[in-house]
Amino acid sequence: MNTGKLFNYTLVLAVLLSASSCDLNEVPVDTATNEAVFGSESGLELYANSFYDLLPSTDVGVFQIDNTSDLVARNGVDDYLAPGTLSPITSSGWSWTALRNINYFIENAEKSTVATKAHYLGVAHFFRALFYFEKVKRFGDVPWIDKPIDITDTEKLNAPRDDRFEVMDKVLEDLNYAIENITPTADPSRTRITRDVARAYKTRICLFEASFRKYHTDYNQQATAAAWYEEVVNEANAINGFSLHEGATPDRGYRELFIAKSAFTDETILSVALSSNLQVFSSANRRFISPTYGNRPSLTRRFVNTYLNLDGTPFTSMAGYQTMPFVDEVQNRDLRLKQTIRLGDYRRTENGLSVIAPPNFSQTYTGYQPIKWCYDERFPYDDESRNDNAHIIMRWAEVLLNKAEALAELNRMTAADWTATIGALRERAGITGTTLTTLPTVADPYMLAFFANKFTNPVLLEVLRERGVELIFEGLRPDDLRRWKLGDLFEDAAMNGMYVSGLGEHDLNGDGINDVYFYQGAKPPSNTPGIAFVDVSPSTAAGRIQLSNGTSGEVMWNPGVREWTDAKYLYPIPQTVRDRNPALGQNPDWQ
Repeated sequence: MNTGKLFNYTLVLAVLLSASSCDLNEVPVDTATNEAVFGSESGLELYANSFYDLLPSTDVGVFQIDNTSDLVARNGVDDYLAPGTLSPITSSGWSWTALRNINYFIENAEKSTVATKAHYLGVAHFFRALFYFEKVKRFGDVPWIDKPIDITDTEKLNAPRDDRFEVMDKVLEDLNYAIENITPTADPSRTRITRDVARAYKTRICLFEASFRKYHTDYNQQATAAAWYEEVVNEANAINGFSLHEGATPDRGYRELFIAKSAFTDETILSVALSSNLQVFSSANRRFISPTYGNRPSLTRRFVNTYLNLDGTPFTSMAGYQTMPFVDEVQNRDLRLKQTIRLGDYRRTENGLSVIAPPNFSQTYTGYQPIKWCYDERFPYDDESRNDNAHIIMRWAEVLLNKAEALAELNRMTAADWTATIGALRERAGITGTTLTTLPTVADPYMLAFFANKFTNPVLLEVLRERGVELIFEGLRPDDLRRWKLGDLFEDAAMNGMYVSGLGEHDLNGDGINDVYFYQGAKPPSNTPGIAFVDVSPSTAAGRIQLSNGTSGEVMWNPGVREWTDAKYLYPIPQTVRDRNPALGQNPDWQ
């Protein structure tokens, strides 16, 4: 449930929008109702609140989106990657109800005599930009509709799609309109669309578009990419009043952001407020921890290896890192690691008692078990969807990373820029050394291979390292892979886990108590209470864990067959939609 739903607009909109469908035509509206809504500021605000449904739903949560990416091992394979599953028959997302709602508002609000209408028009243009950004990402070319369509306008209803690059130019116009017209006031709740929210979203949207134009060379738009990178930098520089959140100790500030009931206003730019009083919850704990609910996402070792040492050196530059056991590999690492996964002295509350909680192989596939977004109390959060921690959608750290990536792509990163962006993020994570203030000059071989040799610029590679670490489980990784044209990583990235020296019992957190028993064949006896048993008998079946060397090596999770084809950079136009309007055509290789 989104923030807008927390306002009582239901009755008015029930009258105003008396019908809906997934077509492009507009529903006629009663004149008296029109005057009631557009004749007062309260009416404009009430209507504009309905647009907030376009923000990410807490029912699904931004924290689940990265489950389908190269960084996360999960239960099963998403339909997006499962062989033969995505097709014109199964495709979805061709819904235009929200756009009709926005366009009707814009047309009527422009005629309003309310003195503050410009602000609400700005909010509407922001949401139209957001609507079209999501549509273009999904389908590429789409019809550009900026006015209500009459049900008798067959020419418009049966028109072909518009070029995606022209539509994105319109998106940029809408974002600029929003920034110019939204009243520049602060929102202490961090739940409303403000000028800074529009600016922050502009950095995200323009970065996507710049990268898409640069790396999807088959469109021949490389020459236009730089202008979009410039938009990122300029808009990031225009945002003021935010800073990186600092906790009471360096090993708390990052995680505090994601388990706070009220968003920290220093770093959070936009969030959805959840409330036990209003029965508005997310399912974060249950999605991450329950062995029977959700995807049981776990980080991969391939990704965890990218977390730097505390002295700023790459972990992968250490001799023997490949065979380092978990209890050792997590020592003296970027403090975000211990705020993202279970390790060391991490504790949870069980039946009212604080207990040491090592990685639990009844809940994780790789051993790198997430705690970001999760409360530390078991009841009622693990077993019920009752998380009421703020659902963060946009924060200052992302703006810094968007700006840093754009500067790196433009080859304009200075030492001062580096210190204010990448250096600041690393300093908060407890990292020390020259990496806080000095631009890298040599590409890390591990990062070169990590991105399949797509990027060679040492500065850009370190920016992208930082982006992955800082923003994991915030829902941006799949779009990153698509904009960089690195879709092959959806299929090729190893679903590997911690290194295991051999069969038998292992202590994962160094407390002297064994936590997991890896075995083959018959399940062995154990005198260790609560130990997790993992059968690593040789098997090619999906849903099984293996060790890379048979009886030792990295944990290897097999979720099932993942299949990538370049056709999946765009979803197919649903067949039912094409049946109604053949002029829409179909995306490449989806015929």
